[in-house]
Amino acid sequence: MTKTVLGIIGGSGVYDISGLEHARWERVSSPWGEPSDSLLFGTLEGVDMVFLPRHGRGHVHSPTSINYRANIDALKRAGCTDIISVSACGSLREDLPPGHFVLADQFIDRTYARDKSFFGRGFVAHVSMAHPVCPRLASVLNEAARLENIPCRLGGTYLAMEGPQFSTLAESRLYRSWGCDVIGMTAIPEAKLAREAEMPYALVAMVTDYDCWHPDHDHVTVEQVIRILFGNADSARALIKRVAPMLGPNRTPSPLGIERTLDTALITAPDKRDPELFKKLDAVAGRVLRKHS
Repeated sequence: MTKTVLGIIGGSGVYDISGLEHARWERVSSPWGEPSDSLLFGTLEGVDMVFLPRHGRGHVHSPTSINYRANIDALKRAGCTDIISVSACGSLREDLPPGHFVLADQFIDRTYARDKSFFGRGFVAHVSMAHPVCPRLASVLNEAARLENIPCRLGGTYLAMEGPQFSTLAESRLYRSWGCDVIGMTAIPEAKLAREAEMPYALVAMVTDYDCWHPDHDHVTVEQVIRILFGNADSARALIKRVAPMLGPNRTPSPLGIERTLDTALITAPDKRDPELFKKLDAVAGRVLRKHS
């Protein structure tokens, strides 16, 4: 039976968890460049965990400058089997006020300045993103939130914008008209790259404020936002502490078969594949490449 190694992508409020045993920071090299930071390895309630500060400790990377490919590749090299992403977001709905969590299961990608695939010229692959979130992970997260009395919605659409500037009022109103629930800057391309790396992915979108569509948005003070951020961080830690033992050390496969995504995704003929790109894919696609090497 496969052992669970749970990867957590988030900020300092997420990885500063009491009870994390054998904690150690390690640098993991990637052929895709430098990850955002070193990885924090540890064990929580018998489950192996790997934490990655998305923006780096001290928040040194903007949403656009994050090396998403290196981050996901590093987590794969670290042995992660599943990824839970924890990220702040704005609300596009009146009934999702600050302090609520949304387990988004759909995405609309409005980013344009990021590398979104491990594959490309010389080695082409196409993976399905119809259902970008693993329902097993989302379901367990939802139950963990209920047990921790964290206001949480299972399901929702996350609008991924480029940033770092926030939306204009016209954009915010447009995204609401599309039926989007929350808006953020980091879940894409994380979700796409996790799928290419055959790692089930789930997103915990933590609402910090209403986007600028809300008539009272301009009245929000910095102190109020900071208070929400700290409250969300406390809830995120509680959620992760609760969900680790619920997932357990013995892993259950994704019902979507995400672990075998690449079986039908590789298009380029073996004799036409770029050898340099082939080498860089040793962690992400090693399971299928070894069959044909």
